[in-house]
Amino acid sequence: MQTPDCAIVRALREPDRLDQFSMAEWDVLIRQGRRANLLARLHWLAQEKNLLASLPAAPRAHLEAARVIADKQATAVAWEVRKIHEAIAPTGAPLILLKGAAYRMAALAAGRGRVFSDVDILVPKQLINHAEAALMLHGWVATQHDAYDQRYYRTWMHEIPPLTHIRRLSVIDVHHAILPETARLHPDPALLLAAAQPVVDQPGVYTLAPADMVLHSASHLFCGEFEHGLRDLSDIDLLLREFGIVAGFWDGLVARAQRLDLARPLYYALHWAVRLFATPIPSPVLREIDACARPSTPAKQLMNALLQRALVPDHVSCHDALSATARILLYTRAHWLRMPPHLLAYHLAHKALFPPRAAEN
Repeated sequence: MQTPDCAIVRALREPDRLDQFSMAEWDVLIRQGRRANLLARLHWLAQEKNLLASLPAAPRAHLEAARVIADKQATAVAWEVRKIHEAIAPTGAPLILLKGAAYRMAALAAGRGRVFSDVDILVPKQLINHAEAALMLHGWVATQHDAYDQRYYRTWMHEIPPLTHIRRLSVIDVHHAILPETARLHPDPALLLAAAQPVVDQPGVYTLAPADMVLHSASHLFCGEFEHGLRDLSDIDLLLREFGIVAGFWDGLVARAQRLDLARPLYYALHWAVRLFATPIPSPVLREIDACARPSTPAKQLMNALLQRALVPDHVSCHDALSATARILLYTRAHWLRMPPHLLAYHLAHKALFPPRAAEN
C-alpha cells in the first residue's frame, strides 16, 4: 500500500535532512506544516538536530515564529493548570491532565512544539458536577449550547460542555471518560484513574500512565475525526519513542489495550506510526497486536486506503481525487463508532431540523 509522501511527512520522518530541502520544497512544507499545526514541532526537531543555523532564512523565520507562539502557549497553560487545580482541589477531585496539556506539563517530547486550543482534564464521574460548580465559581462558564446540546453532552458523551473563562477566554474540556458512554468501545475510566501518575514538581497534578497515554491518543485519533490526524500520529510516535526505552513498557502495552477494550485503535496506531515515521516498535509487539486486533482483510484494505489520505494535512498539495471522499467516510465512521444507529439517526435528524443559530450580538 502506498505511503503518503507529503513534504511534512518526510520532514517529520527524517528531520536530519531538513537542510537538504530546496526553497520550492520549503514553500510547500511551511504551508503543510501550518495547516497541520506542526511548524513549532519542526522547529524543535531542527533544533534537536543542530540544523537551525543551516536552514534558509525565510523558512527559519516561520519556524521561529511558530516556536514563539508555542512557548507563549506553554506559559499560559502552566498558569491555567494552576488555576484549575486551585478551583477543583476543594472538591477532592484529582486533576488528571490529558493530551497536549499533559505532554507539556510532564515535559515529554510530545509536548515540545505542541500547540492546542484547550486544556483537557479527567475527573471521576461521581465528582464531575462538583468540579463543574467549582470551576464556574472561578470564572469558567458553558457558552453557546442550547438545551439539546446540554442533554447530548450530559447524557451520552464522555464530557460536559466545554467551559470558557469569562476573562481569559481559556477553554477547559472536563471529561469523566475517554470515549462516549454510547461508543462501541468501553475503556473503564476507573482503570485509568487508578493508574494515573503525579507530575514532577506539580503537587496535585497528574497524567495518565505511559501506556494509557498512548492508548488515549490512539483512541482519540482512530475512533474520532482526523482534523489534526498527522499531529496526533506524530504525538503517538514521540510517546512510543520516549516510553519505549523504559523497561517493561512494551511487555505490557498490548495487554493493557485489551483490558481497556482499545486493542483495535492501538493496532492502527502502531502500524501507521511505523509506516509514516518508522517508529522503532519491536516485532514481537506488532505480532502480538496483529494476533488480537487485526481487522479482516477487506476492512484493513479499506481503512488503509482512507487513512493514507486522512493522515496528512488537509492541504491541496496532499490531496488526490479521493481525499475528500475519504475524509467524509472517516467522519461518518467516527459518528458510527460513537453512537448506536437509532441514537445517531435521532441526533442527525435533530441537527438537520434545528441547525445551531449564530450567537446574537
